[in-house]
Amino acid sequence: MSTEVHSRDDAARSGGERRVVANVIRGSIGNLIEWYDWYAYTAFSVYFAAAFFPKGDLTAQLLNTAAVFAVGFLMRPLGGWLLGRYADRFGRRAALTFSVTLMACGSLLIALTPGYNTIGLAAPLMLVLARLVQGLSVGGEYATSATYLSEVASAGKRGFYSSFQYVTLVAGQLTALGVQIVLLQVLSNDQMESWGWRIPFVIGAVGALIVMWLRRGMDETDSYKAAAGGTESRGTLKALLQYPKECLLVVGLTLGGTVAFYTYTTYLQKYMVATSGIEKGTVAWINFLALLVFLCLQPLAGALSDRIGRRSLLLAFGVGGTVLTVPIMTLLGSTKNPVAAFGLMLAGLVIVTGYTSINAIVKAELFPANIRALGVGLPYALTVAIFGGWSEPLALWLKQAGVEQAYFWYVSGCVLISLLVYLRMRETSKDSHLDR
Repeated sequence: MSTEVHSRDDAARSGGERRVVANVIRGSIGNLIEWYDWYAYTAFSVYFAAAFFPKGDLTAQLLNTAAVFAVGFLMRPLGGWLLGRYADRFGRRAALTFSVTLMACGSLLIALTPGYNTIGLAAPLMLVLARLVQGLSVGGEYATSATYLSEVASAGKRGFYSSFQYVTLVAGQLTALGVQIVLLQVLSNDQMESWGWRIPFVIGAVGALIVMWLRRGMDETDSYKAAAGGTESRGTLKALLQYPKECLLVVGLTLGGTVAFYTYTTYLQKYMVATSGIEKGTVAWINFLALLVFLCLQPLAGALSDRIGRRSLLLAFGVGGTVLTVPIMTLLGSTKNPVAAFGLMLAGLVIVTGYTSINAIVKAELFPANIRALGVGLPYALTVAIFGGWSEPLALWLKQAGVEQAYFWYVSGCVLISLLVYLRMRETSKDSHLDR
């Protein structure tokens, strides 16, 4: 009899774990497509810059496309608020489905918009509109996917499962780079700049529509269904403002991490081309391989946080980012050796892993279920919009002004501020709202 009971218990645990894995996969695939669409803009901006802006200096064109990239970030707080509120009131699954629909619309608009030579000023305006829609989508996607993955994860494995948010985020960026590498093999540079850059946005729009259908079959989380109170107490700013310390903690947690992440991922591709002088195709391979290793590190670091705590990893990132950012960027700018460039980029990404692998779960552990998506999304999106989104334009502007080195110190300073926050924060895994 006892054996039968144990067998049933083991089977139940096994079935429950399989259900967790299935939900994580469904949520993660959608996250991958969302971030593929977001990063396709960065990966292909060096090819479509001339299509949307008047011909001239390459750095000026890149600065224009980077500014439009940053404009998309301005919508992320609005997306974090609207979709975070929607997720807290009407469910994580519904919000995730809506966010990927918005992303499909934005990508399709970029793919179909004629160039500056055809419709003039309307071309960059349409590009801005598309990025605003995508920014709204990504702002809501981060909040809801971080909340969803944290809530469906098994207790004791939350760091591991929630790390798949950045696994799929980086996988989306890798997919964009992979599409770029393939297109570079089959199309000439002129073809890429003429029409080839439109292909990845068509792929993204189609992928987002497929994911929209897949997400309709996801399970809603038990935490959302069990949240106390009616819809009037869910996802409101009034309820969120009852946790001012936690909101400020999210800002402090995010500041250094978002600046370092966008520096070592989106900006580094342009930095190696414009400053290091490495050929575009080679830079694409360096980025792809370094990000592939970075992706593999996320679940390993997430699982490690389940054993030693979240705060230890954040401290490692804070110390490494503060001390090593300036030396890494300085050395990278002075080398044309692809192997050395790969090693330096990877070193930066290893440091950033201390933040990226666990930032979702740390934030989710700070808030109760009735405001979790809004609490994770809104202060995070505000910080990313102000600091993360303007990292690349600031770096390019400082380069144009002849003081590029100042940007490295800026990154180091932002990480230092976050390090001070990590030193004073509690260990969230030991006092988590997910356990209440």
